[in-house]
Amino acid sequence: MEKLKSLGRMPLGTRLRVLSEMVLQDAQAIFDLYEVPLRAKWWPIFQVLAQEESGISVNDIAKGVGTSHPAVVKTVREMKKAGIVGTARDKHDRRKTNVLLTEAGRAIIPKIKPQYADISTAADGLLDTMDHDLWKALDELEYLLQDQSIYRRVLTARKARESAAVEIIPYEPAHATAFKALNQRWIEEYFVMEQADHDSLDNPQSYILDKGGEIWVARYEGRIVGVCALIKMNDERFDYEMAKMAVDPSAQGKSIGYLLGKKIMERAAALGGRNVYLDSNTRLVPALRLYEKLGFRKVQGIVSPYDRCNIQMVVEL
Repeated sequence: MEKLKSLGRMPLGTRLRVLSEMVLQDAQAIFDLYEVPLRAKWWPIFQVLAQEESGISVNDIAKGVGTSHPAVVKTVREMKKAGIVGTARDKHDRRKTNVLLTEAGRAIIPKIKPQYADISTAADGLLDTMDHDLWKALDELEYLLQDQSIYRRVLTARKARESAAVEIIPYEPAHATAFKALNQRWIEEYFVMEQADHDSLDNPQSYILDKGGEIWVARYEGRIVGVCALIKMNDERFDYEMAKMAVDPSAQGKSIGYLLGKKIMERAAALGGRNVYLDSNTRLVPALRLYEKLGFRKVQGIVSPYDRCNIQMVVEL
């Protein structure tokens, strides 16, 4: 245990499991002490059934004890084999099967009351000697985990760590192959390459850079994993266009698209732009969510040079 403690807060699950095993071991010893024919792990279900004379469904038991349906089914089978519970058709819905205590199971209820009284006294004595209110802490932990599981929290931490390792760097001629390949992959996955795609992807220098635009590149662990272009527009309504954003599928989940989009908007503002425009397609739902996160909003009445584009968006800087 001391080695686990030296790891700080990381082994939370392991420490809770060890504590749970310690408590369950004591709980079983207490049941044996009072000669109550229950296994410690049966007790939550027993307690629920003790309050339901006509029985209750497995689903309702699972909700009542806060555990999974398969776990309840397994425990009920064990209790049924021990003669403590049985099953019966629901009186109001014959399609539904309820679990209920048998006569032997109900005979345990009065026998267990002295045990409850002594456990309550012992638990109060233990908790009263603690510097912290364990019960409130458990309530708070349960609430926080219901709001966001440890798994989701780890995913968030992983994404933040990996995102911090992403470099957004200026385009160089050596990036031309990646610029074309990354864009061609997603375009051909959903649509077909059009002439405007060939113009910009085959000639980024003359089509984008020489006309006052920029291209930015995402590098992660030495690999080029994302690209995005800022194109100078010849339009009195819009100053710049964000185009040709692409992220390698193997590097998704690291906020690369968001980082590229933020860089594009920062550069447009630094170049004196009032707004940034983009073309897209409503099939690309994750991309649209990203654009909305960046502040883009849908605009009407714009004709796109791309056949595939059916939605236009703009963000004011």
